[in-house]
Amino acid sequence: MPTLTITTQLRNQLRAAAHALRPVVLIGDNGLTEAVLKEINVHLTVHQLIKIRVAGDDREARKAIYDQICSELSAEPIHHIGKILTVYRQNPERPSVLMDESENTRAVRKPSEPYTPKKLAAAGLKKTKSGKVRPNR
Repeated sequence: MPTLTITTQLRNQLRAAAHALRPVVLIGDNGLTEAVLKEINVHLTVHQLIKIRVAGDDREARKAIYDQICSELSAEPIHHIGKILTVYRQNPERPSVLMDESENTRAVRKPSEPYTPKKLAAAGLKKTKSGKVRPNR
């Protein structure tokens, strides 16, 4: 295995981001050819984080392919489970794969603000501290 140059925390975040991805490159019975390496390189340049599906039942062969991909394309091994390999290579010209903390879409309530049930909020109403319901302004 190539040595990791990314932190464990970043690796875990990338694993989480890759969870919903589908494999974009399939390595068949012919193995890792130059054409497949070029295709992986193209996808890494565009997407930065990709999944690769490897055919065959030989685990050692899959590990060798994984090591070869990472070393030849200067990529980071993120995850290898079963026949799926997850690989990452940062591209400074592209936006980050990971979502920023500022893009959080979750609504946050102030500690002093009372809880308002969803039905009231959907109707444009709000609960006051005393428990009365009034229109939301």
